[in-house]
Amino acid sequence: MFENVLGQPATDQLIQDLNAGALASAMLFSGPLASGKGTAALELGRIVSCEKGGAGKRNGEANVKSEKTVWADWNCDCPSCSRFRLLVHPDLLCLGWKPFSAEIAASAGAFAREITASPEVKSHSGVILFIRSVRKLTARFNPVLLEDDPKAGKISTLSNSLGEDLDEFELQPSVKLAESILKNAFKLESEGIGEIIPIAQLRRAASWASLAPTGRRKLLLIENAERMQEEGRNSLLKLLEEPPGRLCIVLTTSRTSSMLPTVLSRLRPYRFNARSAAVEDEVIRRVFHDQAVPQLSSSNRIGDYLDSFLPVSKETLEAAAACFAASVAYKAFQLSKKSGRPLPEEAILLGKYCAPKAESAGFGRPKDDMAQVLALLLEKTGRFEIPSLFSRFLASLLDLVSESLAEPVSEKSPAPSSFLPQVAYNELWKKSTGWAETAVKVYKLKPAQVMERLFTELGRGMAAL
Repeated sequence: MFENVLGQPATDQLIQDLNAGALASAMLFSGPLASGKGTAALELGRIVSCEKGGAGKRNGEANVKSEKTVWADWNCDCPSCSRFRLLVHPDLLCLGWKPFSAEIAASAGAFAREITASPEVKSHSGVILFIRSVRKLTARFNPVLLEDDPKAGKISTLSNSLGEDLDEFELQPSVKLAESILKNAFKLESEGIGEIIPIAQLRRAASWASLAPTGRRKLLLIENAERMQEEGRNSLLKLLEEPPGRLCIVLTTSRTSSMLPTVLSRLRPYRFNARSAAVEDEVIRRVFHDQAVPQLSSSNRIGDYLDSFLPVSKETLEAAAACFAASVAYKAFQLSKKSGRPLPEEAILLGKYCAPKAESAGFGRPKDDMAQVLALLLEKTGRFEIPSLFSRFLASLLDLVSESLAEPVSEKSPAPSSFLPQVAYNELWKKSTGWAETAVKVYKLKPAQVMERLFTELGRGMAAL
């Protein structure tokens, strides 16, 4: 059990609760990003649904004590486990936003390495890895969740097409088909996934949970549960207060402090810890079958590893952010000059800090022509077709703003000493980038449209400080 979750004591506690017949109906898996929370939840669903596991328990119920309990391992050949491994079990329902593209791209890379090294092998572990990574995305478009949704037509068509391609890939895996699936998965995530969990989906999930399972037990998985709106939380509370007897509910979060106390009080907590660098490297080797683990300096080594497979590198995004910030500062300078007002020294420092970074990366000198700046950035970033890339771009902007104030650029340009202007300056950038992220993730506006407004507002706002 839990062979695919390494270095997490929480799985030991789960095994103890399973063996003792004391598994809670509703649980919270909390911990850092890429710490194995979602993987553990899906594995738990497989375990409690296994047709061979839980020997000695009456009717497959996991809350009846037994002196001898045998739980099936990952390779169990029962029909239930086979369907759970491929994430097509009817007793599984998944909700919630997460950055899917990086994991899908890394899994495609793992499959490509395997089939290149051993093309004669009929069954590659990379096949299941890739299928699971894509189905974690397509599971969010389960017909149960989209029932009577007037906006679901186009998205359902794309999701169903992806499902058919995955079925074909399972029978006849190929690098060419994997590349096609990868492209369509990026498109589906971009067009169909919002950051906020829709209230209607939570209500449909609650209705689904009330129905009897087709097998032993159901699993309702809600990832990044802190992103639920208030009305959605209230809908979930009703389910948590009286959960059906053959249902497991697992919520995951990386921000427990953002969860409502009334929700937390109804969940048994399992803490997933930040893993050591050695363990994270072992996860990369074992899960993604990559023995040549790259040198990663970040504490979030798995996250950085996954991001390295995206079509736009972290370095390119940082350079794009530097180009954008330097150009905004230059635009603010032009506006201040025209109005006769002095430019705030924070804007001067930002331009001097960011311009060299952008130029050295091939983005050229700052420009006050918004159309030219946006055309260049969209070309370099693939128009931010992958939603998580735009989020990273905005995060890099805020980092640059903070870094530009942290150290003097030269002896003649010390860091600004006035606290109040800095507060207004930081608030301007935080508020503007926060709006931009919401506009793209929640309201599904195009990044090009959002960046145009962001450029204008920041330029005017900095000139007016």
